[in-house]
Amino acid sequence: MAGPSERPELIHLDVDRRLGHEWDEWDGTPLPNQGNFDTPAAAFFWWALLLLLVVTGAVLLVFLLLSPRIALLGSGLPRIIMIGLGTLAALSILWLGAIALSFALRTPLLPERLAERGPLLRLMRGTSLVANRFGRRDWVENAAVKVYNALALARKRKVSGGELLLLIPRCLAKEMIEGVLSVAGKYKIPVFVATRGQLARRVIRERRPRAVVAVACERDMVSGLHDVAGKVPVLGLTLTLPSGPCKDTRLDLGQLEEWVRAYVV
Repeated sequence: MAGPSERPELIHLDVDRRLGHEWDEWDGTPLPNQGNFDTPAAAFFWWALLLLLVVTGAVLLVFLLLSPRIALLGSGLPRIIMIGLGTLAALSILWLGAIALSFALRTPLLPERLAERGPLLRLMRGTSLVANRFGRRDWVENAAVKVYNALALARKRKVSGGELLLLIPRCLAKEMIEGVLSVAGKYKIPVFVATRGQLARRVIRERRPRAVVAVACERDMVSGLHDVAGKVPVLGLTLTLPSGPCKDTRLDLGQLEEWVRAYVV
């Protein structure tokens, strides 16, 4: 455990959205697999492909229903729109393929704004919505975070300890918090203990870190990445929930230190 001189700076903020609000519908029954939703990253790509196909099909159906009226505006207009929609669908599939190849090779093939700090964040939210309909939200979000992290790590970004911010939830088990503080003290990283949601926007605006390592359950992680990752590079470490959400949650301390080392010079 870190000595007194190594204790990290602890930051507390209360903001408007309660942390864990994504679990408001939980009825108290034990979570599957003791709250461990570990899932291969490939699952995200299958759900993402399904989402793209569903959206493409829905847009095509609407177009076909409206095409007679569109033709009244110009006989060649439906054909032009069809070509445009086909091109957009093909580009979407090619983009997803580039993301999958980047993940497989652990090499960034696209700029950040076209990958993990851009469209990927919106795709993650979309797959969450679809998977939630089938009761697979947490598993798909776990896979999505794995893909996001792999792309972010492939950038090989480096910052000093003071430029990295560690975000943790207050629901961590006591021994987990002590472990996190030990890691943070070792690398002289400030720690922000989250008491409510939408914490990242405010603390990042006030602290201006150059990178963030965030700890949260899959639901809060995907929501938080969508809010924050477009503004500052983030690595997200998901929790296990053996006692249910928002109580005595646990994390992999070895993985946490590995990611801190990946960022810190």
